Amino acid sequence: MKSTASPPPVYEFYFPDVDTLLQVEETEGAVVIRATRDSFSDRRKASFIRELAAEGFIPDSYSWLARDAAPSTLGIRWLVDFSWVRLPVAALAETDRMIVRLLAGGFFLWLGLLLWLFQR
Repeated sequence: MKSTASPPPVYEFYFPDVDTLLQVEETEGAVVIRATRDSFSDRRKASFIRELAAEGFIPDSYSWLARDAAPSTLGIRWLVDFSWVRLPVAALAETDRMIVRLLAGGFFLWLGLLLWLFQR
């Protein structure tokens, strides 16, 4: 019987005050946190990690993170990487339709103004 290992859960968080998206993933005993911006201080990173552990997103062993310890020494990698952010296909299609309508409207307005100008 074949057993398939399920991929580790991936959690995403958004912080509107600093306009930053975070992706948290636990892989092979390490925690990888990807951020779209480098907007978190070391103190805020440590606080966020303790909160993740307290809420059960990552193992409880990270809840005892010392305030002055670097997260990288505890098996936590904090990366600034926005390649994981993907826009929904429906949003892209709606944007394409809006741009086509905007360009067509602008063209017809320009054409109307030219016709009005030459009729005078």
